[in-house]
Amino acid sequence: MMATTALPAGRRRFTRRTVVTIWTTLLAVSVGIAFLVPLWWTFISSLRPGAETFTYLNPLSWQTFFTLTPSLQNYAALLQTDLWRAILNSLFVSVVTVVAGLAVCATAAYGLSAFRFRGRGVLFSVVILSFLIPFDAIAIPLAAMFRDWHLQNTFLGLILPGIGNGMAIFLLRTFFLAIPEELVEAGRLDGLGWWGIFTRIYVPLSRPALIGAGLMLFLFQWQAYVWPLLMGTDNTHILGPVALANMQGQFHVDYGVLFAASMILVLIPLAIILGFQRYFIQSVSTTGLK
Repeated sequence: MMATTALPAGRRRFTRRTVVTIWTTLLAVSVGIAFLVPLWWTFISSLRPGAETFTYLNPLSWQTFFTLTPSLQNYAALLQTDLWRAILNSLFVSVVTVVAGLAVCATAAYGLSAFRFRGRGVLFSVVILSFLIPFDAIAIPLAAMFRDWHLQNTFLGLILPGIGNGMAIFLLRTFFLAIPEELVEAGRLDGLGWWGIFTRIYVPLSRPALIGAGLMLFLFQWQAYVWPLLMGTDNTHILGPVALANMQGQFHVDYGVLFAASMILVLIPLAIILGFQRYFIQSVSTTGLK
């Protein structure tokens, strides 16, 4: 009778770990495909005439997600619309928001992490509460205030609400708390004041966190719809999401052109996110280190 040999414990653990890795990878791939399929279908639909958008949805076939006669006619038709001006407006508003917002959020995070004063915890709790409240819930009363201040149909009115972002302050403060105190003490011994410590120690070491916070500020402005709808009512200050919504006519919608405009509005932030992806992941991974 042959005796069975048991696998070593280390090999059993390796096998179990391999199985878990395979299933985790399959789950991640499935989730990725689930997110990618609607985007791919939108892209393919943007290469077809609008009348063929829903032709191959029922039943599903390979023609649903592929086309043998792609055309850029829908993208060419966008040149006759105001979408390009709206995209440039969105880029301007988003970039200015990132620059001004990083200056405000970084200094606020620095004050909440480096200085010890009475009420600091309460003030930080208010910051946390600010990004837990949906902005759309306060957009209408805030828009009434901005109209009283004559900020409607101005780029300043579109930019101001995005400058102070509670989530960006939280992210930067968490990163600042992880900076070794020895570096701060060395800077103090070299004669640096608090502002010098911020600009020469905190800011250079916080590049990943600043990029991650900048992406948050950019996406907040780029995908905003309710606030630009309330504040940018003329063609000069219209932003991308509002211009996209305006392309839907009352009695007729050209889905081919609509999907082409949607792809442009998606690809711009997607390219930016992919370019700074590793910095964003690094900034988020440091949250909660200290």
